[in-house]
Amino acid sequence: MTGHILKALSTREMERGPFESSDTQASVGNWKHWKLARDQSDLAWLVLDKQEASANVLSAEVLQELGEIVDELEKKPPRGLALRSLKPSGFGMGADISEFSQLESEADVIEKLSRAHEVVDRFEALPFKTVAIIHGACLGGGLELALCCDYRLAIPGAKLGFPEVQLGLHPGLGGTARFTHLVDPIEAMTLMLTGKTVPHGKAKKLGAVDHVLEERHVKAAIEAALRGEIEQSNSGMRGRVLSTKPARQLEIRQMRSQTASKAPPKHYPAPQALIELWEHHGGDSEAMRKAEIESFARLMMTETSRNLVKVFFLREKMKGLTKTKAEPIKHVHVIGAGEMGGDIAGWCAYQGLSVTLFDMEPEKVAEAVGKLSKLCEKKHRTEAERRDILDRLTPDMGNRAVVRADLVVEAVPEKVEIKHKVYKEVEPQLKKGAILATNTSSIPLESLQDALEDPARLVGLHFFNPVASMPLVEVVKHDKIADEVEERARRFVGQIDRLPAPVNTAPGFLVNRALTPYLVEAMVMLDEGIPAETIDRVAEDFGMPMGPIELADQVGLDICLSVANMLKERLDSPMPPVPDWLERKVEEGDLGKKTGKGLYEWKKGKADKKDKTAKAPDDALDRLLLPMLNACMACVREKVIENEELADGAMIFGTGFAPFRGGPMTYAHKRGFDEVRQSLETLAKRYGERFSPDEGWGQGSPVEAHEKTSAEHA
Repeated sequence: MTGHILKALSTREMERGPFESSDTQASVGNWKHWKLARDQSDLAWLVLDKQEASANVLSAEVLQELGEIVDELEKKPPRGLALRSLKPSGFGMGADISEFSQLESEADVIEKLSRAHEVVDRFEALPFKTVAIIHGACLGGGLELALCCDYRLAIPGAKLGFPEVQLGLHPGLGGTARFTHLVDPIEAMTLMLTGKTVPHGKAKKLGAVDHVLEERHVKAAIEAALRGEIEQSNSGMRGRVLSTKPARQLEIRQMRSQTASKAPPKHYPAPQALIELWEHHGGDSEAMRKAEIESFARLMMTETSRNLVKVFFLREKMKGLTKTKAEPIKHVHVIGAGEMGGDIAGWCAYQGLSVTLFDMEPEKVAEAVGKLSKLCEKKHRTEAERRDILDRLTPDMGNRAVVRADLVVEAVPEKVEIKHKVYKEVEPQLKKGAILATNTSSIPLESLQDALEDPARLVGLHFFNPVASMPLVEVVKHDKIADEVEERARRFVGQIDRLPAPVNTAPGFLVNRALTPYLVEAMVMLDEGIPAETIDRVAEDFGMPMGPIELADQVGLDICLSVANMLKERLDSPMPPVPDWLERKVEEGDLGKKTGKGLYEWKKGKADKKDKTAKAPDDALDRLLLPMLNACMACVREKVIENEELADGAMIFGTGFAPFRGGPMTYAHKRGFDEVRQSLETLAKRYGERFSPDEGWGQGSPVEAHEKTSAEHA
């Protein structure tokens, strides 16, 4: 039977396979999302296959049907039960977030969760042994369901975790109690607090799974489990010691402090709520599950969770933009092995593509290979995986691979004449259908397409630094681009596990146009004598992952200066004045983190900051933030980007804009367009016309009219 299941996972023939195999009796019941059958040895097989979905999620209907199945199993108990998923993507991805986002009160959430708890509690209490067979992703509610089984067997490649904290929540289907009682509580709490996933091997070490085995051994392992021959995991000595509240106090103090430093409770309440659950109820599983429901309901109603759920769906929407019918990219050729080009080449190789890399300086290519090796180490790739990844990145000192590449990425310095020279050399060598992409961070593509015989094949692919960490790529269109080129570029972005933000060519596109006035205003404030640490603290207190001074050093002061000067030349709206000392710093080579010195001194990869900071002026936050919002509004109004939602996504995934605030345009709506406009007018009177509000903030603006029309159509 397990052979049929494995076949079904890859061929979608599950309906015919396991329930018509020679050792299986007829299927029991008729459910939409579940299949239940018993083989001739009276072993029950319960398979989850959520209808019309690529992944299993625990919707209300799925759980209702599970309750009906529990009724059936209680009436006629089998000798044991094996729980599986039919989805190739994995065992289960969690709760149906779309259903929770529709709930309007804590009472609604409590009622819904209580019904769900009743079902899984009854499933856990079935009077026979149950075994979960886990493949692929087993996350959130999927893992909580697996925890209700007596045994968990993992197929290599499985990954387990609780990502709820990324939605401003903690596990809500009994996971907080079951997981901290199953494995070492500190390890369990760490996994839930960080939202990280662990691969099958680490899951086995933690005790989250009892055994790891190949698919062909599943049936034998199930039988061994039913006979009690597989040792069950438990929380061990530390779990027993920490079963009392006083014993947990020391651990909790450290946990609370470490968590608060990374996720301030005023912005992200879920981690502290989870810690409180374990602090007060860690020794009583039943009490902890009951308290979990109320805690989850409170978190669900917070603005943080609402916005993070919105960001989750926004990410899914942007992923959807990569699902085109265009041909996939197989071979990428990168021209320029500088910091960006080398990292782009390395990331493409890491994601499974064949990559060639050219630069006139061999040491830069060697450095790119070395950085890829370090990335593999950081990502805990095995030695064999590391060799395969490095083998996919081939130095090409003669620039000969242009002729066979599906995609050529130009990542040379930000000077139009240099890029034109590259295009004239490369274009005649491109094979039919190949795409030429530029990684320019700000140059409008109409300035670049003039050097091409066939500008239809040119597209902008603007990556963000560091490439391996920043999920966004701006896909830049221009008036002569072929539709199929833009579609193939979006598919490529999905191939390398990145999110596309389709933008029309314009100075700075969206992200740099919005980010640059934020960074330059910070330098103007620095020029006024406000300490760098004070400026950064203002932004960090708002929720930014780092302040603008540190970010400018991360980006590179040369790039900041180049983009600022370009925007000043090309935009009608005024820019903040660039301090003279910034140009001197760039001329002297103090460019920030990459040179070890910029606006900060950098030691061991970190900015050397003073611990104490002076009090910031009352209007400091608005001076930093409102120019960014103003630029986003202008980009939406001018249709540089299609709508506010995508503008929010681009700024969150491209700059780290505080995700719990939902993005700059969501924040502007909460604050009120009138209030934003009035605050900009106040700043303009005080500091100059660079703060003049965009016309989009006004009543009856084109943006508001467009939104009203869209809403009426909807």
